[in-house]
Amino acid sequence: MKRVSDRLSRLQGSATLAISARARELRAEGRDVISFGAGEPDFATPEHIVAEAARAAHDPANHHYTANAGLAPLREAIAEYTATYSGVEVDASEVIVTNGAKQAVFQAFAALIDPGDEVLMPAPHWVTYPSGIELAGGIPVSVPTDLASGFKVSVEDLEAARTERTKLLVFVSPSNPTGAVYTAEEARAIGEWASANDVWVMTDEIYQRLVYHTDVAPSIVDVTPRFENWIIINGVAKSFAMTGWRVGWMIGPKDIVDAAARHQSHATSNVANVGQHAALAALTGSQDTVEEMRQAFDGRRKLMYSLLTEIEGFRCIEPEGAFYAFPNVSEAMGDDYASSVDLATAIIERANVALVPGESFGAPGHLRLSYALGEEDIRRGVDRIADLLQG
Repeated sequence: MKRVSDRLSRLQGSATLAISARARELRAEGRDVISFGAGEPDFATPEHIVAEAARAAHDPANHHYTANAGLAPLREAIAEYTATYSGVEVDASEVIVTNGAKQAVFQAFAALIDPGDEVLMPAPHWVTYPSGIELAGGIPVSVPTDLASGFKVSVEDLEAARTERTKLLVFVSPSNPTGAVYTAEEARAIGEWASANDVWVMTDEIYQRLVYHTDVAPSIVDVTPRFENWIIINGVAKSFAMTGWRVGWMIGPKDIVDAAARHQSHATSNVANVGQHAALAALTGSQDTVEEMRQAFDGRRKLMYSLLTEIEGFRCIEPEGAFYAFPNVSEAMGDDYASSVDLATAIIERANVALVPGESFGAPGHLRLSYALGEEDIRRGVDRIADLLQG
């Protein structure tokens, strides 16, 4: 009898975490590795959030189980935050607090997908979506985009991919890995298409406040009139530099959220109480650090884009959100590299620069580079890549 189940035997580990692990290994060997691989801010969590967590840790009330779906004050705060930044009015009963936005994504898929249901994923897409869909018994359907479209999917693209088995569309703006941001008009057109065709939309808004040409990215739920079949995924990880605190949330119709809550009751139960209090402080406290971080990323974004476009064979759109650049490197690969995986491997092993190949995001021939690191390291890292390719 085999030891590992078929579904987990087929499951690939996270490519982004694998790159980060390799970078740590090389640093342990004494090599000066610059990492463009991490999908997290390089800033410390703001002090007022840490202080509230320390206070909560000393309160015995937080040493015990609490409500499975999340602390009531936090669910209320999430509802208010969603009204402010997504423009969507929800009740606290339509919110479930999860162990990071990643758990929210998995529970959304578990709540909506039956075996054989198809889920449309505009590509390039985050590495985890296909795995979550498959573990729920669904079939991920990639809908390709490219540089010419600004890595944004159109209604025509979606309609061409839709079948009678299409249940759900994964909509992400700003995008990981491309940094693309949909306009309100583009989002509304897609929302109206989904509504007309009875297709659910899971919109991942984790990067919504890290945008550079507007205050927040328009929410597809807010801009689509009379839209009902939707789920919003969000969390404190990116905007508040809290990736390690593991607090996210899922918002949607109460029957779907209740189903996700039943799932969570068996999987993890409540999110760690100290982390929930920290998230409450993030949402209800000063927002100044969010803007300070956004401005820092904006400067790094411009620098990264300008440096990448100077490398022969790199073609890139200027990212409008998140903290990633996603150049097409097909020309730079030439005859020397059979794939962007080969190129990424050469870059980390020979140039000591960690980044993620496009295959991980459903987009061969590309590389993802995070600019969540200092400007000096951005310059050094891109220079090393250029030297390797031109040497």
